[in-house]
Amino acid sequence: MSSFNTRCPYCQGLNRVPNHRISETAKCGKCKQALFDGMPIEGTSDNFSALLQSDTPVVVDFWAPWCNPCVGFAPVFSEAAQQRNGQLRFVKIDTEAQQALASQFQIRSIPTIMLFKNGQRVDMINGALPKSQFEQWLTQALLK
Repeated sequence: MSSFNTRCPYCQGLNRVPNHRISETAKCGKCKQALFDGMPIEGTSDNFSALLQSDTPVVVDFWAPWCNPCVGFAPVFSEAAQQRNGQLRFVKIDTEAQQALASQFQIRSIPTIMLFKNGQRVDMINGALPKSQFEQWLTQALLK
C-alpha cells in the first residue's frame, strides 16, 4: 500500500495519506481540519502525482516567494479555493523548493496556472490575473 505525506493547510502538520484514499475526505490528525478542501494544498514531488489522480479537477499555481505578481495573486487563488470548496482542488507549487516539478512541467514564467482533469492538463495561463478574469478563465477551462 503506497502513501504520500502532505502538510495541513491550516496547522502545517504533516499527515500520511494512502494513495487509494485520495478522493475521500481526509482530515488532519493534529487539528482535524479537512486536508484537501477550502484552502490550497502545498504541492511537492511526493504528493503531486497522487493529487492529480483524484476524480476532482486540480488547479495548480506554480509560484515563487520572491515573485511580486505571485504574492499578489495568492489571495485571489485562496479565495477561489474557498469559493469552489469541494468542486475543485487547489495546489500551490513553490518552484524554488520544487525545482523538479517546475522542470517537469516546463515552467518558464511565474505565476503559471494549470488546470488538470483526470491527471491530464486541459488548460494553462501565465501571469497574475484579477479575481474576475481568473474566475472567467477557470469557468471556461472547466468546460474543456
